[in-house]
Amino acid sequence: MPRTPAAARTPYGAGAPYVPYASFTSFVKARGPVLLRAARSLTANPSDAEDLLQTALTKTYVAWERIEDHRALDGYVRRALLNTRTSQWRKRKVDEFACDEVPEQETAPGPDPAEQQSLHDAMWRAVLKLPDRQRAMVVLRYYEDLSEAQTAEVLGVSIGTVKSAVSRALGKLRQDPELTPVR
Repeated sequence: MPRTPAAARTPYGAGAPYVPYASFTSFVKARGPVLLRAARSLTANPSDAEDLLQTALTKTYVAWERIEDHRALDGYVRRALLNTRTSQWRKRKVDEFACDEVPEQETAPGPDPAEQQSLHDAMWRAVLKLPDRQRAMVVLRYYEDLSEAQTAEVLGVSIGTVKSAVSRALGKLRQDPELTPVR
């Protein structure tokens, strides 16, 4: 059996006949998903990969008439992908400036953990002074982060009841002498 010359073999798989692409559009439709996977291997972001492929395909379209061997189109596009990606990271703007002294960064002091714990304890003592129903509504609304409707459903009351009870409870908390320095 005669061997197929190397120039007539397909790069897409052994034994598969080579089908020339009638147009650029047919090439993109046939090979687009494979080329997109190649672009994704060059970037971390899928959107950047799509942009990269679009740029490489634009370069391929411009050179379409000059490409003699359409069996090498995948290689041409892959090279365009790689060259485009290399150009992108080379052109990346670097915001570094040489200076004689490294400036010290001013950092705002973080909150004192002991002060935060003291405030937390004072808040709980104030919440525990509330009537049971108001306490339950405040805990559900602000500690469990439920909506007014969810709180009303859990307690079996109307939304208006939740709104008014929470409003009264917050008013009492604002008047609590232990929480006065916090304001």
